[in-house]
Amino acid sequence: MRNLLNHSALALTALLAFSAMAAAQGTIGTPSLDKVNIGPGGPAPRHDLNGTWVGPVVQRQAAVVPEFTPLGQKLLDLNKPEAKFKVSGTNDPFVRSCDPLGFPRNMLFEMRSVPSGEMLGMTFASLPQRLLVLTQFQKVWREIWTDGRQLPANVGQKGGPDPRYYGYSVGHWEADNIFVADTVGVDDSTWLNKFGYPHTVDVHIQERYTRKDQNDLSQTITVDDPKLYAKPFMLVTSDFKWLPDQNLAEQLCIPSQLNQYLSLIGDPAQ
Repeated sequence: MRNLLNHSALALTALLAFSAMAAAQGTIGTPSLDKVNIGPGGPAPRHDLNGTWVGPVVQRQAAVVPEFTPLGQKLLDLNKPEAKFKVSGTNDPFVRSCDPLGFPRNMLFEMRSVPSGEMLGMTFASLPQRLLVLTQFQKVWREIWTDGRQLPANVGQKGGPDPRYYGYSVGHWEADNIFVADTVGVDDSTWLNKFGYPHTVDVHIQERYTRKDQNDLSQTITVDDPKLYAKPFMLVTSDFKWLPDQNLAEQLCIPSQLNQYLSLIGDPAQ
């Protein structure tokens, strides 16, 4: 009986620990909509995204599945997303191994359109000639350079820089309240989203952030990868709210807990 209780407690612990990670069942300890300012809060400050944003208050996925090239379709068919194949059958490197989500998937993880409840967050911090983006899940940070440099054109090639899970990014202000960031050189072992959309190391990803007012921010992510997709497509558009207290929870995918979850719950469940 003691062993049975111990195993049951361990299984419950693993399930709760994993529910905010690969199983995508919740966002433990994150801000809810009632903790943000609902109204506009005044005009948007000029050239300023600083602070913590939570959401999405609204999220709009692409209305149609993008058109894949023959190579793109071949690579897509190799990927087995959790929603279709369950935890025991997926080959999602994040779900199975806690591998980094990579960009732009880290900007989509646990992003559910809900009128209330728990939401994830991201923090922008301006530094001289660069903008840092810190995402709550896995405490990942990215540099977006604003010093006028060019994106590297030879990532993964001889003499060029290595691919990165979160790529190489440069950005600029297109207007007083519109910031545009372009990213290349993303490691092609990652997926664009949980549906298993593949990409090459040559993918070009653009983020557009529009701060409509003090408390409202919209984000649009588009993907251009001619080897795998017939034309550029919008991956997602999300709306976020500014969080006054700037307080984010810690959310981590922990390999030891993941292994417990997979052995006790994930893999046995068919």
